[in-house]
Amino acid sequence: MNGNLPDWSCVGITQNCESSAKHSWPGAESRLPLQSIKVTAGMRRVYMDANATTPLLPEVMEAMRPYWMEHFGNASSIHLHGQQAHTAVNRARETMAEFFNCHEAEVVFNSGGTEGDNTAIFGLLRPGDHLITTSIEHSAILEAARRVAHKGVETTFVAPERSGLINPMDIRRAMRPGTRLISVMLANNETGVLQPVEEIGKIAGDAGIFFHIDAVQGAGKVELDVRRFGCHLCSISAHKMHGPKGVGAMFVRRGTPLEPLLVGGSHERRQRAGTENVPGIVGLAKAAELAMHSLADGTIDRLATMRNWLEEAILQIPGTAVNGAHYFDCHPERLIKDCHPERLIKDCHPERLIKDCHPERAQRVEGPAVASSSGEPVPRVANTTNIWFDQLEGEALVIALDLKGVSISGGSACHSGATEPSHVLMAMGLDKTRARASLRFSLLRTATGADIDYVLQVVPQAVEHLRALAPVAAGTMD
Repeated sequence: MNGNLPDWSCVGITQNCESSAKHSWPGAESRLPLQSIKVTAGMRRVYMDANATTPLLPEVMEAMRPYWMEHFGNASSIHLHGQQAHTAVNRARETMAEFFNCHEAEVVFNSGGTEGDNTAIFGLLRPGDHLITTSIEHSAILEAARRVAHKGVETTFVAPERSGLINPMDIRRAMRPGTRLISVMLANNETGVLQPVEEIGKIAGDAGIFFHIDAVQGAGKVELDVRRFGCHLCSISAHKMHGPKGVGAMFVRRGTPLEPLLVGGSHERRQRAGTENVPGIVGLAKAAELAMHSLADGTIDRLATMRNWLEEAILQIPGTAVNGAHYFDCHPERLIKDCHPERLIKDCHPERLIKDCHPERAQRVEGPAVASSSGEPVPRVANTTNIWFDQLEGEALVIALDLKGVSISGGSACHSGATEPSHVLMAMGLDKTRARASLRFSLLRTATGADIDYVLQVVPQAVEHLRALAPVAAGTMD
C-alpha cells in the first residue's frame, strides 16, 4: 500500500483494528468489510442517506469496468465489438428478469426511476382517461399527473392513513368507468412504509385497470415479484441499490399498450430508443444480483436490526417520535365506510358497525386518530426510519449533524432546498411544525455497528445543543 494513503480498514472506527468489532448494538459481531465511515479532513463521516443514493459496491464497479474500455462496442453493431456488448446486455436482461420474476422480453432498460414513472403516465393515458394515484408519491409521478391534466386526464389523489399506509378500499372507491391506470409506490422514500400493492393489484386486475408500481425505494430491500403484485408496469433505479446513477429498468407486461417516451432507433424492442448504456446496464444487473443475495443471506434482516436499535435509542431522547411506524386507530366513520359503505347514513351506532367488522377495535372508537399503543407495526423497508424532534427545525439539525460528520436528510433529495415541509408527512396528517421537525435516517446495506455507535453519540448532543438555543415556547411540546 502507498505509505501516503490511510488504512481504510481501521480509520474512523476505533483506535485499532483489534477492538473495532466491539459495539453496543445487538448482533454487532458480524461486520462487513466495506465501511460507511470515512475520513474527511480528519473527521469521521457516517452516511445515513441511502434513500437519496448509494455508493457503488466494489463488485459492481469491477463488473462495469471492461465495458468502458476494451468492450466498448455499440450493442446494436454486428461486428465483434458490438456482439460483445450485445451479449453483456442480454445477460443483464436475464438477471433482471429473475429480479422482477418476469420474462426477459418484459424487461426494458432506461435511465432510471423518473423515466420509468413518466413512461407509465405518458405512455398509457389519453384525453378523457382517469388516473388514480396517491398524494405521497414521488414527484416523478405527481408532476407527470399534473402535466397530463392539461391534456384532459383527470387524476384522483388518494390520501394515506395517519400511519402512512394507503387503504386499498380508498383505491376501490376512487375507481370509475373511465379509470385506465392506478399508480402506487411500493415503498415510500421518506417513511419507508410498504404499501399493500398485492391487494391493490387484485383490485385493479378484477376491474381490468392497468397497474403501475414505482418500486425505486423497495427494490433490493424487499423481494420483487411482479406476478404476485399483479402489476402491468414496474419501475426501478440502479443507484438506490448500490448500482450506478443514470440507469434503471422497467417491467412491461406482455400486451400492455405502452407508447414509448423516446422514439428513434429500434433499441429495446422499440420500447425505448437510444444507444444502450452498456456499462450502466451491466452495473444494474450486478447490483440486482447482489441485492437478491442480500435478501437470501440475512443481510437485510441484519439491517433491520440495526435500524431498530438506532430508532429505539434515539427515541430515548425526550420529545421524539417515529412517523409511519405503527397503525393508527381510525375514526368510526372510516371503519364504517370500509366495511359497510351502504350504511353511511346515521341509522346505526358506529360502535355496533365497528364491532361487527373490526372487533379488535371495538374498544377504541372514540375521538380522533391516535397512535395505537398495542397496534402492530406498519410494514417498512429495513433501512429507513423517519423521526420527529420536537422544538427543532429539521434543517438546522441536518446541518448540525453534517458538521459532526453524519449525513442524513429531511426527506426526498429531489426536493432539497424546498421551503415547504414534506408533502408526504403533511398528507399523513402532520402539521407544518412537526413535518419540518422530522428527519429521515436511511442506512446503507453496508452499514456497521460503528456507524450506529457514532450516530448515537452525536445526535443527542446536537439535539440538546439546538434545543438550548430555542425556548420551549417556540416548540410544540406542552
